[in-house]
Amino acid sequence: MQLDIPQGKFDGYIFDLDGTLVDTMPVHYKAWDEALHRFGLRETLSEDLFYSLGGVPTLRVAEIMGGHYGLKLDASEVTHQKEILYKTILLASEADVIEPVVAIARAVAERHPVAVVTGGAPDVAEAGLAAGGLQGLFKIIVTPVDVPPGRGKPAPDMFLLASKRMNVPPERCLVFEDAEPGMAAARAAGMAVVWVPSRK
Repeated sequence: MQLDIPQGKFDGYIFDLDGTLVDTMPVHYKAWDEALHRFGLRETLSEDLFYSLGGVPTLRVAEIMGGHYGLKLDASEVTHQKEILYKTILLASEADVIEPVVAIARAVAERHPVAVVTGGAPDVAEAGLAAGGLQGLFKIIVTPVDVPPGRGKPAPDMFLLASKRMNVPPERCLVFEDAEPGMAAARAAGMAVVWVPSRK
C-alpha cells in the first residue's frame, strides 16, 4: 500500500478506525446487510452505497439506507441490531490491522499526541480497536456522541474536538482516512489528509 504523506511538520495525528487502522469494513457490511434484511430489505445491500457512507455516524447511515431502499424503519432500532450483529460477527472472525497505517500510528505516538475519530458508537469503536490489538495506543477517541446531533462526518466538529483534546491547532494535524465523508470533514476542519485505500 502506497500512502501519499504530505510535506510539512505535524504535531498531532488523527486516524479514522474502520478501513483505516483495522480492516473491519467487510464486517460492517455483513452486519448492515443482515440488519436491513431483518427490516424488509429484499435484495443484497449495495456495496457502492455502503462504502460511500464510510465514517458517517451509524444512525445517519441507517436513515440514508432506509431512504435509499424505501424502507419504513426505526433508524435507532436498525442501528441497535446492526451493532449487535457487528460485534457478534467480529468476535467470530479475524480483523487484520492495516499495517502501513498502524506502523505510522505507533511511530508518531512515541513523540506526538494521536487520536481516533470514528463514526461508530463508543462500544463499537472499542470492539474494533480490540480486534486490532490497539486498545492502549489511543488515549483520545472521538465518536458521534461527543458532538451535537447531525454534526458527525462530513461536518468538521469531530476533528476539531480531537484537535482541541490533543491541544494541537487544526492546521498542525494530519488525518488518515479511507472514505470521502471523513476526508471532507478533515478538510473542512483545516487539516491535511492522507487517503487510505480500504476497498479491495
